[in-house]
Amino acid sequence: MNFDDLLGRLTLEDKVRILTGQDFWSTYALPEIGLRSMVLSDGPSGVRGPVWDERDPSLNLPSATALSSSWDVEIAHRYGVVSALEARRKNVDVVLGPTINLHRSPLGGRHFEAFSEDPVLTAELAAAYVAGVQELGVGATPKHYVANDFETDRFTANVVVDERTLREVYLLAFEKAVTESKAWLVMSAYNSINGATASENDLLETPLNTDWGFDGVVVSDWTAVRSVESAKHSQDLAMPGPIGAWGDALLQAVRSGEVKEDAIDRKVLRILALAARVGALEGYEKPAGVPQVDGVAFARTAAAEGTVLLTNNNELPWADLQRVAVIGHNARDARTQGGGSATVIPSAVVSPLDGIRNALPNAEVTYSIGAVVQEGVAELPPATMTNPQTGERGARVRFLAADGTELYAEDRFSSALVYLGGDAPIAESTVFEFRTSWTPVESGAIKLGFASVGRGRIFADGNLLREDTAVPVGSDLGAALLSPPSISTPLDVTAGTPVDIRVELDLPKLEGGLSNAFGIVVGVEPSNDDPQALIDEAVAAARAAEVALVVVGTNSKVESEGYDRTSLALPGRQDDLVRAVAAANPRTVVVVNAGSPVLLPWRDDVAATLVTYFGGQQYGDALADVLLGRTEPGGRLPTTWPRVEEDVPVIDVTPKDGVVRYDEGIHIGYRAWLKAGTEPAYEFGHGLGYTTWELSGLRANDPTSVALTVRNTGDRAGKHVVQVYAERADSTVDRPARWLAGFAVVRLDAGQAREITVALHNHTFEHWAVAEEGAGWTAEPGTFTLRAGSSVSDLALTAELEILR
Repeated sequence: MNFDDLLGRLTLEDKVRILTGQDFWSTYALPEIGLRSMVLSDGPSGVRGPVWDERDPSLNLPSATALSSSWDVEIAHRYGVVSALEARRKNVDVVLGPTINLHRSPLGGRHFEAFSEDPVLTAELAAAYVAGVQELGVGATPKHYVANDFETDRFTANVVVDERTLREVYLLAFEKAVTESKAWLVMSAYNSINGATASENDLLETPLNTDWGFDGVVVSDWTAVRSVESAKHSQDLAMPGPIGAWGDALLQAVRSGEVKEDAIDRKVLRILALAARVGALEGYEKPAGVPQVDGVAFARTAAAEGTVLLTNNNELPWADLQRVAVIGHNARDARTQGGGSATVIPSAVVSPLDGIRNALPNAEVTYSIGAVVQEGVAELPPATMTNPQTGERGARVRFLAADGTELYAEDRFSSALVYLGGDAPIAESTVFEFRTSWTPVESGAIKLGFASVGRGRIFADGNLLREDTAVPVGSDLGAALLSPPSISTPLDVTAGTPVDIRVELDLPKLEGGLSNAFGIVVGVEPSNDDPQALIDEAVAAARAAEVALVVVGTNSKVESEGYDRTSLALPGRQDDLVRAVAAANPRTVVVVNAGSPVLLPWRDDVAATLVTYFGGQQYGDALADVLLGRTEPGGRLPTTWPRVEEDVPVIDVTPKDGVVRYDEGIHIGYRAWLKAGTEPAYEFGHGLGYTTWELSGLRANDPTSVALTVRNTGDRAGKHVVQVYAERADSTVDRPARWLAGFAVVRLDAGQAREITVALHNHTFEHWAVAEEGAGWTAEPGTFTLRAGSSVSDLALTAELEILR
């Protein structure tokens, strides 16, 4: 079928119309040419579908930082395949991921959602993810293009960055996903780059189209298209709709000649091509023969593969345990994913406490909270809620007009609700009402409340307990929707005695693309009246056990879309907790349930430390697999972890006068650490396993690869990540002291040896040069040194390679 023929059958009104979404998650259909609506969906670590609804749960995969810690392109490819299977199950055509912005600063609020501080590691994993998704006829969307590495003032901030840094670092992360995996979409970011907002930036044409041969659709981040000006650039699809900056304004701009119709035609042709690729155009179908993959089993595998063993003083793996003390708020209420648009709703979650109890059914496993981590209200456990309308499990929600007339009602099974799309008439409603009969499982004083934006009223058994207004922090509407402030009130409850809870909220009137969006959590704030008593209780439990497992971590107020972090310290008194438990039991193992680096001031005082990131819905079972040696801890750090915050060489994420300056240039991540000469707590690429390794015989074949021999010298099978870095002494060009050139995963049995070949990135020996005759990739002739080993600072093997111009 000729797309030009289809284009010729469309009116100008038709063309302009399909360039903006028809609603929050889908595009317009044009049945007269056989074009159906296409559904786009978050997120990078699971596919939510067009509604955010616990009645239609999703597979919750480990966070991107866990995926990248595997350093395994095969795992990344399988991750993409599983995501595509979820998309097809939910009738989704486009997955809005992967997120491949770089870890420029550990304070970045969406750090957990992105891969790495290194562009080569990011590029390889992103390309594999994209290929996995698109094999099944689902579009992948690398995002956010480009230099969107912070959340503070993300809608308006201008990133000032030189051309070489853009090409060698931030664009490099995207390049392979486009040039080799042929991504069908790319998402333009909110921020500006060198004075032009991303949706109106020449970078959408060069290098994306001209240099890389991109023939897909540039979709905007939601509400990122601000004016008709963006239609003059290579921005193709504005989301969400139907309200947006294009529509009638764009139609008029074309008619007046301000925007050329040829520009509109190119955008339409790309949308038609995307529709053909995802089977949304008559005559084209999605690929048949969909593979049968157990997504739940993969979630467990991926979590273990991304678990990094930071330290191990001959403690792990555990065996023959009879008494285990499990400690920590996150051990029971684990974070399996970060906050914001990447969130999905799983059907069930295995916590670390669940995982240990599942794995050790004959052992005595105790639990102590130790320290409160949660901030704000947490949703009510579904098993404790009864719908007053049906008498079944759940809650009744209603949307009311100003006179109290019911406009819409539905039965829900969760007290954490987000409306982004769907049938609820939010814009037409004045009041939202939530009702459930809640049966507490413990007696005592609690704080009952809600988290949302607007003026709300909290009722218990018909009595008004509090009326107050929840005011969002900052101006980011996305953060206000997905991570809102809390309002709560004291209430005494008795275990087993139901409480009739009613919360009313006056719905705020939002504008633009979020006018029909709304979110609320009804629940209970944690009690933290005597924090020392919680620590003392945990210490007593640890002292009585053979081993203590302490799970520390962050909360949704620390790591989420919409705002950056203000500190790398663990929230609450978790550091005090670890020190106290370690003093009571020398066999204390600490698990870090955080999506990005945190400070570990007690790291030398514990028997072992693991980083699990946000481990997905099978988190607890995967953790137990690793702790008990059933699975190798497969992870290596994709980002440097500091000793103290002051040591971080590139940390600022706060715009000054609306500008974020990337003055460090190409020196981010471990490159900046090497330049500063400061020793981190754990370097880039670090990670331990349960066996030992020997590398030998490194030789450079040519500029495309090196070869070496890898031997497992231990007494059990294991995984090793061989890392190859390049250096250039006496260079005439400003370079990092060392930069990642390639890597490979090796799995060998005890005593087994294998010669492997490690492919080197195609720009390893090149730099981006800006000259009078034009800019481009160029190689400085001379000798480069290649080093191979187990991390950026553990590189025992060297070889040299002569590069000719």
